[in-house]
Amino acid sequence: MFTGIIENIGVVSNLKTELENLHITIKSTITPELKIDQSVAHNGVCLTVVEINNDEYTVTAIKETLDKTSIGTLKLKDKVNLERAMKLGDRLDGHIVQGHVDQTAECVAIKEENGSWVFTFKYDSTLNNITIEKGSITVNGTSLTVVNSKKDTFSVAIIPYTYEHTNFNTFKIGTLVNLEFDVLGKYVAKLVNLNN
Repeated sequence: MFTGIIENIGVVSNLKTELENLHITIKSTITPELKIDQSVAHNGVCLTVVEINNDEYTVTAIKETLDKTSIGTLKLKDKVNLERAMKLGDRLDGHIVQGHVDQTAECVAIKEENGSWVFTFKYDSTLNNITIEKGSITVNGTSLTVVNSKKDTFSVAIIPYTYEHTNFNTFKIGTLVNLEFDVLGKYVAKLVNLNN
């Protein structure tokens, strides 16, 4: 479980394909604190640390992960939002995040607003995921509040701190991102569908 509060930015230092798997090596200042078998969210995707070497560690993404997330689009030197799993008893500063990406979305608009930014994303609404205004959404692992919700688009407002300390500052029109919809909302939607 995660909170969606990004604690570090990593940089992709190596990518290696093996059969249908992708081994991703990340350089990060949190590497010395990691252990083999530990879960770390990478742009919102929960992946297991399989190797550690000095200030770099490696995780493996399997075909299922590559098919359902944007992890397979990473390139060398890309910035990656990182969050270690939350500790029992810690404050939950964001919202409950599982690290299980529901789908991807495309950035379709970026608007600067006197010190903050509004990012708009378009997603495939036929997959039955929804957003609501003032509801929670995770974009590339970052816990955010929806400020404008439509059938297949939503917007989020980004404060300067978040812009500077996540990979939002690398987004352009057309950037593919990972979405994890609010877990409570997913359960409610599932119950409503079962009762209809």
